Amino acid sequence: METALHQAYEEELERLNRTIREMDDHLSQLEAVPRYTGHDVSEQVLESIRENKRHSLAHAMPEPYFGRLDFQETGKPEPTPLYIGKFGVEKADSPELLVIDWRAPVASLFYSFTGGLDTAAYDSPDGTVEGLVYLKRNLAIRKQMLQRVVDTFDRSQDAMAVTDEFLLYRLGENKDNKLRDIVSTIQAEQDAIIRAGKNEALVIQGVAGSGKTTVALHRLAFLLYHYREQVRAERMIIFAPNRMFLDYISGVLPELGVGHIQQTTFSDWALELLDREVSLPDASARLNEWFAVGMNRPSANDQAPGRVKGSLLYMKEIERCLDAYERQAVPEEDFSPWEGKSLAASTIKQWFDVENKHEPLMKRRERVLARIKRWAEMQLEQLWEVHLRKAYKKKLSSRLREYSKRWTAYTPFTFYKELFAPAAEAAPFARWSDSGDFELPEPLREATLAMAKKKRVQPEDLAALLFIRERFFGIPGDLRFDHTVIDEAQDFSPFQVALLSRHTKNGSFTILGDVSQGIHAYQGVQRWEELLDIFPAEDRGYFTLNRSYRSTMEIIHFANRVLERSTEPPPALAVPVFRSGREVTLAHVAEEQLIDRLSEEIRLFQSGSEAGTLAILTRTEARSIHLYEQLLQEGCERIHRIGAGQQHYEGGVSVLPVYMSKGLEFDSVILIDVSPEHYEATAWDAKLLYVGCTRALHELKLFYEDAVSPLAAD
Repeated sequence: METALHQAYEEELERLNRTIREMDDHLSQLEAVPRYTGHDVSEQVLESIRENKRHSLAHAMPEPYFGRLDFQETGKPEPTPLYIGKFGVEKADSPELLVIDWRAPVASLFYSFTGGLDTAAYDSPDGTVEGLVYLKRNLAIRKQMLQRVVDTFDRSQDAMAVTDEFLLYRLGENKDNKLRDIVSTIQAEQDAIIRAGKNEALVIQGVAGSGKTTVALHRLAFLLYHYREQVRAERMIIFAPNRMFLDYISGVLPELGVGHIQQTTFSDWALELLDREVSLPDASARLNEWFAVGMNRPSANDQAPGRVKGSLLYMKEIERCLDAYERQAVPEEDFSPWEGKSLAASTIKQWFDVENKHEPLMKRRERVLARIKRWAEMQLEQLWEVHLRKAYKKKLSSRLREYSKRWTAYTPFTFYKELFAPAAEAAPFARWSDSGDFELPEPLREATLAMAKKKRVQPEDLAALLFIRERFFGIPGDLRFDHTVIDEAQDFSPFQVALLSRHTKNGSFTILGDVSQGIHAYQGVQRWEELLDIFPAEDRGYFTLNRSYRSTMEIIHFANRVLERSTEPPPALAVPVFRSGREVTLAHVAEEQLIDRLSEEIRLFQSGSEAGTLAILTRTEARSIHLYEQLLQEGCERIHRIGAGQQHYEGGVSVLPVYMSKGLEFDSVILIDVSPEHYEATAWDAKLLYVGCTRALHELKLFYEDAVSPLAAD
C-alpha cells in the first residue's frame, strides 16, 4: 500500500511539474504579444480571446487542478486521464485541454460518480456520453506544491472509499473570516442543484452546514459558463440577510473567476430605488424587541406586522387600491383652457385608458398632460387676433397648472401614506377592502401612519412601496435580472419574492434557506409552500440538502436533539458526515465566575498553534455589549463585538448575540446563559439555540448558571 501511494504521489508530482511548465510557457508567449488597443473589430476579438487565456492561466497557476478522473468513453480503446480545475486551460500549440473547467459537462462525472463498476454517463451538447470510470482522485495543490493525493475510487481495487478522506481533510481545516469555495469537494446532491436548468425557480431546504449558500454561488458561476450567450454577470443579483454576511461571502465568486454580480440586501436595494424618500428605524431597537427574553417578546403569529404586510393578500389589496386609483385618476371635469373652448373629460379618459394603456401610471399622466397642452396650443394657433392669443396663452398656462394639481402626482410613498389616512381624510381609492379576504388591524394602521408622518417605514413596508413604484414608473431594463439568488429565504415574505419575480426573467431563481433556522418567523415564511406557490408547478423545483458538512457528529447530534425537543417538529434533521471530534460541553458557571472563565477560554484559544475563530454567543445584544466591555476590562485583547448594522466580520474572537450569528461559522463556539428563562421549550427558542449550536465546526460549549435549558439538558 505504501509503495502504491508513493508511486501515485510521484506520478502526480511529475504531471504537475510538466503542467506548470507548459502553462508558464504558454503565458509567456501570450504576454509577449502586445495588447491591441485599436478599432479593428477582428483584432479586438482576437485580443479578447488572448486576454481571457492570460487571465485563466494566471489564476490557475498556483493551483492548476484539484481532481483527476480516468474515463474510458464507450468505443474508445483506453481511458483518458481528465484533470479538473477551477479554470479550463488549453495547451499552447493545440486545442487540447491541459485542465478541464469544473463547469464543463464531462467534469460533472467527477461530482456525480459515487462508485460502482457499472457504466457512468454525462450529458453533453451532442447527447448522452457513456463509459467506464477507472480512477477518481483528489489532489491538494497549494502554491504549485503537491500536498495530498487521495483516491476515492480505483477500478483495479474494485472499491469506492468507505469515507471520503479528502472531504474530511478539507472539513477539518480551520476557518478564517471569509467563506471559501467548495469546488474541489462538491458532493453529488449539491452538483445536481448547481447544474439545474436556468429557467426554473429552485427552492432549496438545507440544514445548517449543508453548503447551500456556497452551492448557490457556484450555481451562478455555472450559469455564466453554460449560458454565456443568455446571461450576464451584471444582470445577476444576490440578496443576503445583512451587509456583514455579504462581506463574509465576498471572496467566493472572485475565487471562481466571476465578477460584477450585484450583491445587496433587500432593504438597501429598495431604499435606493425609492430615492431615499423614506428611511428605516434603527435595526437594533427592533431586533432587541423581537429577541427579548420571556413573555415580553412580541407574537410571531399571522397577525404580526411582518406577516400581515408580507402576505400575498396584502399585495392583492395594494393592487386593488392601485386599480381603484387608475379608474379615478383622470379628473371628471372637462378641461377648459379659456372661456368657450373645452376638451371633453371622456376624450382625456380615452387617451389615458386606451391609447396609453401600455404605459405605467405616472408615465401615462405625463403623456396625457403633454397631449392636452399640445391640443390647447393648436387651438391657440387657430386664433388670428394677436391680443386674444396673448391673453388666452396666459390663461392656458394658469388653467393647465390648476388642472394638473387635480391630477395628483403621487410618489410611491405619498400614495402608500394615503392608504393609512383616517377614512374622513383619505382619497377615494384609499379604502381597505371589506370583502373579508383581507383585514388591516387598526393598531397596525395607526402605527404605520404615525411613522409615515416622519417619512419612516418598517422593513415590511418596502415590498409594497416597490410594488407601487412599479405600477407608477414600470421596470426599466437595468432592473430586470437574468437570475436572482435569495439567501436565508425563510426570512423573506411571499410579497417580497412575488415582487422580485416580476423583476426576474423566465422565473430564474435560486431560493435557499432552512425553516429550522426561521428565527425571524414574525416576518418570514413558516412553510416553503408559501414561496413555492408563487411559481407555476412546471417552472419550479424543490431540493433538500440534509447532510451537514460543517460540524462534527457530536455537535450535529446535540443540535438535532435541541430541535427534537421543540414544540414544532423540524422538516428534517441534519445527517452529519463521519467526522468525529470533542464531546459537547455543558458547564455550570456562576455569574460571578463567568468573566474569569471566558477570559481563560479566550487565552487558551489564542495561544493555540492554529487558532482560528471563536464566537461567544449571548441571548441578547445588551448582554453581548456588557460582556464585551467586561472582557476588555479584564485585559482580553484581539476580540471584536458584532452588533446590528455591522458591515465586516473580522474573524478571531467575536462576541455577538446568537441571532446575529446566522449564516456564519466558527471553529469554536461558547453559548452562555443556556438556562430555562433564556431558552424555553418553545419552537422559537429551539430554533434560536439550534442556530447557535450549528455555528460551531469543531468545538461547542454551553454555559448555564442555575439550571440548564430543557432544550439542552442531558
